[in-house]
Amino acid sequence: MSRKGNCWDNAPTERLFRSLKTEWIPKLGYHSIQEARLDVGLYLMEYYNRLRPHQFNQGFSPYEAEQKLKTVSNIC
Repeated sequence: MSRKGNCWDNAPTERLFRSLKTEWIPKLGYHSIQEARLDVGLYLMEYYNRLRPHQFNQGFSPYEAEQKLKTVSNIC
């Protein structure tokens, strides 16, 4: 853990939630909790992890970067 006032440990999580709020969640919100859970789950598991390019991964999605790493290191 970092010292008080040093927010580097929260940076990736804050970035994820910023992307979620600006790219995906409707401006007027959801009609029900079930609708919100389904939609946010879709964003995280399908779009953010499998499709959305990430600058940190040289433009690859996390899923593509992981598959590339597995290929390079001969992990099945």
